[in-house]
Amino acid sequence: MKKYSLNLIALLFITSASLAFAQKPDAAKTNGNLPAESIIPAPPAITPNSTPLELARAAVLALGGDKFKNVKSTMLVGDVNVYMAGSAQSMPAKFAIVTVGDKLRIDINAGMYKLKEVFDGRQSFSSMPGWELPPANKFGLQVLAKYDQPGYMVSALPDKKKLRGIRIADSDGNTTDFYIDPANGRVMQYIIPYNGYTFGTENSKFIEVEGVLVASSFSQRVDGKMGAVFLEYKVKDAKLNQPIGDDVFTIE
Repeated sequence: MKKYSLNLIALLFITSASLAFAQKPDAAKTNGNLPAESIIPAPPAITPNSTPLELARAAVLALGGDKFKNVKSTMLVGDVNVYMAGSAQSMPAKFAIVTVGDKLRIDINAGMYKLKEVFDGRQSFSSMPGWELPPANKFGLQVLAKYDQPGYMVSALPDKKKLRGIRIADSDGNTTDFYIDPANGRVMQYIIPYNGYTFGTENSKFIEVEGVLVASSFSQRVDGKMGAVFLEYKVKDAKLNQPIGDDVFTIE
C-alpha cells in the first residue's frame, strides 16, 4: 500500500466535498454521535469514591481500551473557525491533523493565512513565530494512554462542575489535566501548560472509528504571550491506522 505523503495533505484543502479519507458507512450515519451499537465496552462505573487511578482507567476504556492504546496513526480532516487574539470575528478554514506514534502535524489553511505545526518526535516547528507546539509524546491523550506505566503519576484535581479531574505527570514534571464525565468516562476537557502557554481542549461530540472514540467536534484555546487564540473544529473525515510517509513530519 502506498504511503500518504505531503501531496495528500495539500489535497485535503482542495477537496471539501469528497475528501480523500472516506468514512465507513456506519460512522457517517452517526452525525457526530456514537452509533447505536457501539463496540467499545462501557467503562466501570465512576462513583464519588473513585480514585484517580480508577478515573484514568475508566477514561482509557471509554476511549477504546487496548485499541486506543495501540492506535498507530490518526488522520482528521475538516473545517475550523479561527479566532485570533483580540478578534471577535472568526476566520473560516480547512484543517488536517495527522499523528503517527509520537509524531504530530497540524495544518490550517484559510487561503492567504496558513499555519503549519510539526513535532517530528524530537523537536517542534511552527510557521507562527513565538508559537511552539507541545511535544505529542509528553502531553495530552498520549500521556493518558501511559498512565499505568512506570514514571507516570496520577493525582486528583478538584471537580469542575460535574466533571471529575485528574492530573497525569511524567518523571520530567510535564503535566496534563484531564476532566472526565462520570456518566460515561469520556474525556471532555484537557489542559496542557507548556513553555509559557496554556493549551486547552474541550470535546463536545464523538464518533467511533474502528473501536476507538474520536472527538468529532471540539474547541481549543491557547493562552500566551500574544493573547488568546480560539479554534473551533468540526471533523468531516477520520481514519485510523493508515500508513503515512515520514515526509509528512519533515521540518523544513
